[in-house]
Amino acid sequence: MAEIADRIEVQPEVHHGKPVIAGTRVLVHMVLGLLGKGVAIEDILTDYYDHLTREDVLACIRYASSVIEDEEVYARRA
Repeated sequence: MAEIADRIEVQPEVHHGKPVIAGTRVLVHMVLGLLGKGVAIEDILTDYYDHLTREDVLACIRYASSVIEDEEVYARRA
């Protein structure tokens, strides 16, 4: 197991090493997908993942932000 960000970890044997919330099998991208669909944090915690905390959801957002911040994008010329 490797913690790659606050509350976010990867384990090769869990979901093929995709980032999950630490101590769970909840994929970061699943939480982000719900947020992207407009699901409120409170609804994520009550309707989808009642074992998570608000801080877990916020950690997913922080992790995604850090990945995008470090991403290098190159424009393609047509």
